[in-house]
Amino acid sequence: MLVSDAMSSVVLTIGPAHTLRQAARLMSARRVGAAVVLDSDAGLGILTERDILNSLALDQDPDVETAGSHTTRDVVFAAPAWTLAKAAEAMTQDDRGPVGIVSVRDIIRCWIPVHSVAG
Repeated sequence: MLVSDAMSSVVLTIGPAHTLRQAARLMSARRVGAAVVLDSDAGLGILTERDILNSLALDQDPDVETAGSHTTRDVVFAAPAWTLAKAAEAMTQDDRGPVGIVSVRDIIRCWIPVHSVAG
């Protein structure tokens, strides 16, 4: 199975100046768990639901905190033609713009068929 089979082609991109509330609203509207942060100075990064949750847990103001302050910069890139095994290997180790997003959850969903869950 390939990365292209597992990835979501819905890619939300935001800027580093977006507030966490703005980012959360956009992520919710698009029904995605992460946004690619395009920063002309720092390059590509990712802001996830967990990043927003961690900020809220620290009592930070989502109307003041920016995506750029909570962005993960050490992202792993994979080509759509890679196998999921190759992508998983790259994700556990520390070209062109993003065409999709694949998470560990996406890989697991593809590897474990829905019908194999005992009920």
